[in-house]
Amino acid sequence: MELPNLPIRPLLGQIAATLTAHGSAVLVAPPGTGKTTLVPLALEGRVVVAEPRRLAARAAAARMASLLGEPVGQTVGYSVRGDRKTSKHTRIEVVTSGLLVRRLQHDPELAGIGTVLLDECHERHLDADLLLALLLDAREGLRPDLKLLATSATVAADRLARLLGDAPVIRVRARAFPVEVVHTPPARNERVEATVARATRQALSEVDGDVLVFLPGVAEIRRCAALIGDDVDVLPLHGRLAVTAQDDALRPGRRRRVVLATAIAESSLTVPGVRAVVDSGLSRVPRVDHRRGLSGLATVRVSAAVADQRAGRAGREAPGRVYRCWPAHEHSTLPRYPEPEIRTADLTRLALELACWGVPDGEGLGWWDAPPPGALDAGRSVLRALGALDANGGATDRGRRMADLGLHPRLARALLDGAAAVGARTAAEVVALLDDDRANSGVELSTRDADPREVRRLAAMVDGAGRGDPALVVALAYPERLARRRSPGSPVYLMAGGTAVELPPGSGLADAEWLAVAVADREAGRAHGRIRLAARADEELAVTAASSLLTTEDDVRWDGDVVANRLRKLGAITLSSKPLHDREAVRRALLEGLRVEGVGLLRWDADGVRTRERMAFLHRVIGEPWPSVDDEALLAVVDVGDARRKADLARISGEQVVRRLLPWPAATRFDELAPDRLEVPSGSRIRVDYSGPDPVLPVKVQEVFGWTETPRLADGRVPVVLHLLSPAGRPTAVTGDLASFWRTGYPQVRAELRGRYPKHRWPEDPMTAHPARR
Repeated sequence: MELPNLPIRPLLGQIAATLTAHGSAVLVAPPGTGKTTLVPLALEGRVVVAEPRRLAARAAAARMASLLGEPVGQTVGYSVRGDRKTSKHTRIEVVTSGLLVRRLQHDPELAGIGTVLLDECHERHLDADLLLALLLDAREGLRPDLKLLATSATVAADRLARLLGDAPVIRVRARAFPVEVVHTPPARNERVEATVARATRQALSEVDGDVLVFLPGVAEIRRCAALIGDDVDVLPLHGRLAVTAQDDALRPGRRRRVVLATAIAESSLTVPGVRAVVDSGLSRVPRVDHRRGLSGLATVRVSAAVADQRAGRAGREAPGRVYRCWPAHEHSTLPRYPEPEIRTADLTRLALELACWGVPDGEGLGWWDAPPPGALDAGRSVLRALGALDANGGATDRGRRMADLGLHPRLARALLDGAAAVGARTAAEVVALLDDDRANSGVELSTRDADPREVRRLAAMVDGAGRGDPALVVALAYPERLARRRSPGSPVYLMAGGTAVELPPGSGLADAEWLAVAVADREAGRAHGRIRLAARADEELAVTAASSLLTTEDDVRWDGDVVANRLRKLGAITLSSKPLHDREAVRRALLEGLRVEGVGLLRWDADGVRTRERMAFLHRVIGEPWPSVDDEALLAVVDVGDARRKADLARISGEQVVRRLLPWPAATRFDELAPDRLEVPSGSRIRVDYSGPDPVLPVKVQEVFGWTETPRLADGRVPVVLHLLSPAGRPTAVTGDLASFWRTGYPQVRAELRGRYPKHRWPEDPMTAHPARR
């Protein structure tokens, strides 16, 4: 067998010898060097190659088989979910990382396997990180002779080498042709596919050869394809394509080609004939919003390392050019490396695999990055709700059955329980759509869009006859996403998990009162989440599918008035409400109303207000035993009695509440220390004003003739401030020192007022004059 003259060929002997000597190694090699297709052929014994994607696994197996001149399934085969080509002659098997995790769970020794090659470790997919941790654990305890070779297309291999026991690092240099960088940033308000299509047309006019275009997802690929034109062959390339369509993109064509690809073409695959790359600068990665109960794929900027990998595709076979759809000055702001999925993704499936392995919290495993505790706890909470974990966090029999299905645990539950409820066929159709929500042609879920091959595979794994409502299967997978319309005619629905989501216009579901939401996301700046895929439901279905979310609770609170109802709820959705007759709960709500809106809700006549002001004065100037009479103090002693609503509070005397705070026996001196009225020399009894910081006595000047000392309150502690009035009751002077006023202020007042009020007496010596009321 003559291997192609790729950069890695001279190092194949060194790689095999290093593995034999050390048991592990890290191979750093750029895309196109032959690390995926030549290295396995050079290793002895049975070899398993773990790829992050199904498309990459099939392509790698096909390439190696062609080098041997054999069909796939002989010396080289592959196994991916739903598709397998191997035989008793197969020595090299290419599998997905997730499938190898499942195989390892059933056979931790990997009996008969000599070497595991972990390809494209730098991509940091969740399954790949988990697989690495489990392989290291299995090797330490059961298979110390198992050889591990980890490959990476980037130079960040030091941490990986340490995980593998300070494994040797072998570096391969690629024959790289120069790649010119051109920046074609978007115009104002230009959509990403329009920018990319414009850059693609520019590439076709400036560069010979095929054009490889990187877009974040399938939807962008479809829209971009419609904008490019028909003078070239436009081929999509993503993981959900049929095998034949994938193969078309990986073979040279008779005309110039534009291959519109997702991130799958960054490093795992070789697309021949490419001389130009158009890079949108975007990628789609899994994200989860635990607070809102939303998860899915988020569009993010690529890292600098990924941008370099994509650009390198243009210089594989000859000098090339990369068109980057972002401004040149933004390149330096890109993150250095991609964010590992384990830090941001939903960890429910990983939590189930850890429980099946016997380490529910992942402690003791060798992680590249350990799973975040919060996300792992959230995943375990979901698993407990699904019946997949026991009280100790270990996997139940049901949990192991769910894991064996190779689906996300939510979808595994929907398939198992849905098959029993609506039949295996219906359950399989819905789960196939949920597992690939991009296959649906609109917002309303339609089982006609399900992949028939995947439906047959899933249906064969479960038992169940008949056909039923697809919405039930959706609800079994996502019970907290059952949603009811917020108000008649509104496109906004409240999900049982508490998040509001909105139907897009033209969804075909606008008349539905209830929805089983399969896919929803929330864009930054939007008030509500957006429904992307849903099925019609009703209350009966919701209660059946999400019985664990049913609660009965008493809603007693203050909301401008007393609210007292007994609610039947499905999560955050109120199904029914009945008036509640609970005197203690109502009392608490009324007290909360007084706390929120103040004791002004009680009945306060003038006497009540003055009594409170007098007590507040004594608390301020004497302190103990005179208590505070602020709102908190009054709330502590108020008795709402038989009151049931806000209006009833206005019948409760505020003065009586205040008087409950009078301290005994000191209360017997209340009128002496803070008298309601003071008798002045004229014989009048005049009210004292306690509303300000100092007690004030408003009195006409003539009524205090003969008063030589300022009256004092609180056992002489505080002088009364006299507001001296004219005969007409208008203010003329303010004093807290009456003797001083008679000496210095009165002469001026006398001079000003005796001409204005000649019928009144204005004696020269007010301290000896007789007072007068008139």
